[in-house]
Amino acid sequence: MLSVERVSKQFGTVIAVDDVSMNVQPGEIVALLGPNGAGKSTLIRMIVGLIRPDSGKVARAWEAAANGEGRDGTIGYLPEERGLYQDMPILRTLSYFGTLQGMPPRQATSEAAKWLERLELDGRGSDKVKVLSKGNQQKVQFVASVLHRPALAILDEPFSGLDPLNQELFLQLIRELRASGMTVIFSAHQMTLVERLADRVFLMNRGRQVLSGTIAELRGRWHTGERLIIAYSGTADMSFLSRIASIEEVESVADGEIRVRLKSGAGISDLLRGIGERLEVSSVRGEATTLHEIYVRTVEADNPASQTPLRSAS
Repeated sequence: MLSVERVSKQFGTVIAVDDVSMNVQPGEIVALLGPNGAGKSTLIRMIVGLIRPDSGKVARAWEAAANGEGRDGTIGYLPEERGLYQDMPILRTLSYFGTLQGMPPRQATSEAAKWLERLELDGRGSDKVKVLSKGNQQKVQFVASVLHRPALAILDEPFSGLDPLNQELFLQLIRELRASGMTVIFSAHQMTLVERLADRVFLMNRGRQVLSGTIAELRGRWHTGERLIIAYSGTADMSFLSRIASIEEVESVADGEIRVRLKSGAGISDLLRGIGERLEVSSVRGEATTLHEIYVRTVEADNPASQTPLRSAS
């Protein structure tokens, strides 16, 4: 388990992390979210041990893996910034990072070769790092952070520079790491990927924790009315929708589709009674509140009124 207890960190007059606490259980995937400058990277560096908190403490304790593969209390760290030796061959780079974490050289080279094959970089082990694209360099840096099979992997923006296909590949790889017993903390700005991957979310803003919980728990806290996608046939003047008492807001999604958010306490039957005479409804389906919306609403609510509201988190 990882325990962060009331840690704070200040640089000059800037309070980067302000009295933050969090607990991470073995085998969890936890997403650390927040706007640029929220304090995520500073918190990560304190967890890794690169910097010390001014107050509070970080406690790391893991059990050895029951499968006997030797996983101990080591940490794997994928920094947001590139940290590779650009003129070193890829396979040698990975083997070097593995030996720094205590792996025998032959084992490090063998495991690195397997990873390169999995990441569709087999046959490129002798290439220098600098000839790789940004996305492929991200793959190499990812392998360097988990090659030694640490108890805890901390991945700062792991999806950075990846195209959609490689984002899907990383989703699968991180799930496999968790299935093997590894605990994962990652930061990201791609909310749709976070929704699919994280067991829990920890949201920071202005150095402080502002929200935490599972995706389902967060949706429950932000539930202000049911949202529906209504498909209809034909054309109609939609201005009448603003006069229906059960509707909180409405927007066009596509030709023949509208998204409606009902007022708290209103039901679908109330809505259908209101629109049935004006629209020929072909289908109605529910829509969950997205993590993107929860993120934006939470951060906007936490920001001082004088600040410009955030409009995008992805």
